[in-house]
Amino acid sequence: MARYTGPVFKVYRRLGESVPGRQSEQSGGAGKFRKLSNYALQLREKQKIRFSYGMMERQFRNLYEKAARQRGNTGENMMILLESRLDNIVFRLGMASSLRAARQLVGHSHFDVNGVSVNIPSYTVRPGDVVRVRDNSQMRKNPDSVIHNAMRRLREGDTVPYLQLDKAKMEGVYLALPHRDEIPVVCKEQLVVEFYSR
Repeated sequence: MARYTGPVFKVYRRLGESVPGRQSEQSGGAGKFRKLSNYALQLREKQKIRFSYGMMERQFRNLYEKAARQRGNTGENMMILLESRLDNIVFRLGMASSLRAARQLVGHSHFDVNGVSVNIPSYTVRPGDVVRVRDNSQMRKNPDSVIHNAMRRLREGDTVPYLQLDKAKMEGVYLALPHRDEIPVVCKEQLVVEFYSR
């Protein structure tokens, strides 16, 4: 099954979430007329996180199992692994306007990690790694360039505390693994742990 590329508004509404950038709108109708079972709540939370990071089911399950093998809180480990993906780092640095755009840019080899070209969106970036727009991509000064447009819209303070961006060099450093309260994703990851622990 291919990756979902349809309208995102419908998915957010089905999951009972406000559409990003439209906080004034009410959440969708999921759970509006009947109380959801524990299983339904767990499933919905899993789907919400999986969709937020644009992952297929098997890929998400594998990442969860990797998190479960690590020491510490499985839910937090899972969120840290999700945030450490290269496509997500590119998005959080403001080098792409959306996670979908970041995934496509990474797949088209527009980025280096520590000076080596990486075109795998799920590549795990580690603390201390430098993610940089490749020289060939930097030289494309086309005003319609996706990367340049995204970075022009970036405002001071838009990046997360575990990343450091140098706009002039078009590169960012992954400073440290994030704490859960630093990750800008509102979710109940413990429900995902309960879902997979059934």
